[in-house]
Amino acid sequence: MASTPTPTLALKPGTSWSDAWQRCLAVAPEAFADDRVRNLWAADWHPDGRSLSATSPVDGSPIAGPPRLDAATAHQAVRASLDQHRAWRHVPLEERRAKVAATLDALTEHRELLALLLVWEIGKPWRLAQADVDRAIDGVRWYVDGIEPMLEGRTPLQGPVSNIASWNYPMSVLVHAMLVQALAGNAVIAKTPTDGGLACLTLACALAVREGIPVTLVSGSGGELSEALVRAPEIGCVSFVGGRDTGAAVATAVADLGKRHILEQEGLNTWGIWNYTDWSTLSAVIPKLFDYGKQRCTAYPRFVVQRSLFDAFLSAYLPAARSIRIGHPLAVADPADPLPTLDFGPLINPAKAKELTDQVTEAIDRGAVPLHRGALTEGHFLPGQDTSAYVPPVTLLNPPPSSPLHHAEPFGPVDTIVLVDTEAELLAAMNASNGALVATLSTDDRATYERLAPQIRAFKVGHGKPRSRGDREELFGGFGASWRGAFVGGELLVRSVTQGPATERLPGNFPDYHLMP
Repeated sequence: MASTPTPTLALKPGTSWSDAWQRCLAVAPEAFADDRVRNLWAADWHPDGRSLSATSPVDGSPIAGPPRLDAATAHQAVRASLDQHRAWRHVPLEERRAKVAATLDALTEHRELLALLLVWEIGKPWRLAQADVDRAIDGVRWYVDGIEPMLEGRTPLQGPVSNIASWNYPMSVLVHAMLVQALAGNAVIAKTPTDGGLACLTLACALAVREGIPVTLVSGSGGELSEALVRAPEIGCVSFVGGRDTGAAVATAVADLGKRHILEQEGLNTWGIWNYTDWSTLSAVIPKLFDYGKQRCTAYPRFVVQRSLFDAFLSAYLPAARSIRIGHPLAVADPADPLPTLDFGPLINPAKAKELTDQVTEAIDRGAVPLHRGALTEGHFLPGQDTSAYVPPVTLLNPPPSSPLHHAEPFGPVDTIVLVDTEAELLAAMNASNGALVATLSTDDRATYERLAPQIRAFKVGHGKPRSRGDREELFGGFGASWRGAFVGGELLVRSVTQGPATERLPGNFPDYHLMP
């Protein structure tokens, strides 16, 4: 019997980068020029900065690059933001609330365009790109509706909040934080991530500034702008999301200056398996753990498995891993087809894809056992498409201690498995990175979970279920080197960017104390 030929895929009409760019020009002509974006400072859009070339991770095609400012202009932008801050902090709460609510309405109106920009700029599949936009809007609405008790007895900071964030969640992390910071009475500054999200953030900020929100958005290298965005005396708080190397430098600077700070850094989030039998539940969750190619701070790239359960674990894990779908997020067989449902698309750029592939190769050469390796030939791609930023799922057993995959977060679709025989080994392996943001322990016995979970060095520990950053009232932070400064989420996000009583000690990890909420 002849096999059914695979249909030829094509870009869904209306979803090209050119289509998205033209829509940006129509929606916010003040922020988008013919071939570049502008920087936003002193409540105006400026055609300054040296615009760099950029390509989409989706297919290697050209997209708008960041207009990088020099250090002197960045200092001007920070001083202008302080002037905005001094005026905004005296705006009545009801007026601030109305302006933020109007911004959310505008973001909702342009939801699909914001999501399409995320697809092209950072490679998110359509479902996840829409979810990123929706989480930002819905999360900030929760604060708009309930901000009064959170601000009781509190005042804005003495200077604006400076936000430096990674590229992976421009809306649900960065824009969400900026709007809550503004709602609490602060002017806000953000640096566009170097690797992606420029146009999406520019559009979101254009919609916000139209409603009167005191936003500054600038582009530039971290090294050149850090003196202004981190160390400048005008800055009231530094909020950072990124890797430990850069985070350590920021932590040193803010500690020296005694500056308010929120520093979310990477950690190796682990999933432990101990005296467990509910394999169908685990199998169902495995594909979800590959969302966005594990390019997120709450991804689970490490499984720590009781050796006697390894065969049962593989029977549940491998079929699920083999079901992962990757490919071009906007490719369809028929123009009328909906956009594809994929687990992930590309990594952020070809350099990251090569780095991760090289780490896998090196780990195998040094003794890791490859249990599963997907193939790009099985992916959902356009004919002749550039796939240099794509990495199929990989699963390795026992990465050697000399490999980065043994102790660090890969930030890509690579799972590693470590086998253990005792509870002490389980805990040691789950705590391999000196602190993490989330962890999970799958065990049938609730008493075992209650006894072991407090010894796992993660801010959130799930019982058989993944933990996430959370929304609305859910708190968020990290243990060990995964977090410095104030914890956030729920009321703590507002407390982290406002002044309370003189004797207040904020929950968080600070140089002289650690305080859990």
